[in-house]
Amino acid sequence: MGFERLAKIATPGAGAARIGLGLAAVGRPAYINLGRDRDLPAERPVEVMRRRSHELLDAAYAAGVRYLDAARSYGRAEEFLADWLRDRPDAARHVVVGSKWGYTYVADWRTDAETHEVKDHGVATFERQRALTDALLGDRLDLYQIHSVTPDSPALTDRELRTRLAELAAEGVTVGISTSGPRQAEAIRAALAVEADGCPLFRTVQSTYNLLEPSAGAALAEAHAAGRAVIVKEAVANGRLTEAAERPPAALRQVAEETGATLDAVALAAVLHRPWVDVVLSGAATTAQLRSNLAAADLRLDERQLTELERLAETPESYWHHRSELPWS
Repeated sequence: MGFERLAKIATPGAGAARIGLGLAAVGRPAYINLGRDRDLPAERPVEVMRRRSHELLDAAYAAGVRYLDAARSYGRAEEFLADWLRDRPDAARHVVVGSKWGYTYVADWRTDAETHEVKDHGVATFERQRALTDALLGDRLDLYQIHSVTPDSPALTDRELRTRLAELAAEGVTVGISTSGPRQAEAIRAALAVEADGCPLFRTVQSTYNLLEPSAGAALAEAHAAGRAVIVKEAVANGRLTEAAERPPAALRQVAEETGATLDAVALAAVLHRPWVDVVLSGAATTAQLRSNLAAADLRLDERQLTELERLAETPESYWHHRSELPWS
């Protein structure tokens, strides 16, 4: 059910429906996005972040956004989303809800925690986190993704886990993966080959893809051609392709000046120009950021501009090393 609904809302020409809202930046007090000291108050108790999440969800829905993305490791994101869905039943009927399992949030609502999340793709973690997600989202969950699959993840080979995931799919929940790291393309292609009872197990792929890190592009195009829904995350590179960056790329600023658009809108529009992209996530922490992100849906870039922006690509190893050095704040 979730796969079909996602495909329906993300058809080309669907405008803001091709942009989803990810809750990583507002489901917990700390994250690695640049500029959080300006985006959020210094004090971030649970209720402050709950209100911010609901403000963003309200604004996104009103603008036409229909895919909402959370994760077990996003602090209380599932809880905030569940509250919003309960209080807005009319909206709840029209959105597609996705979450992820595989990372456990361990920062205890602290911004200065030494460790914020712990990764484990074992069956026990799936069972524990699935129960927690079910308690919050219940039958509102459309898509459940394995968080940050890499080529060596046991999620790609564990037969018992594959059986549990197939059982979940039989209940009507779409099963997918997200990917991270310099070997995303390899992980995507491995996931495409995974079957359960002769049918593809993973029906959606969510990957990091942006002007600085486009290395998964060919594999994502293959996934789309094979009938999978493609969701792009981190399209503004955790703020490196926005005004929050100390020195945004000159080519990005040039195209922004030519089009009269913001840097983030240009970065998102460049991703939306890829015909194999179904949904691009906004990771906005403020409603102003969300409005700026959503402007990408109507922004058209010409071939020269797209070619200039493509030259911003870094090697995957360089990009992911830089990302690993970003501080939680």
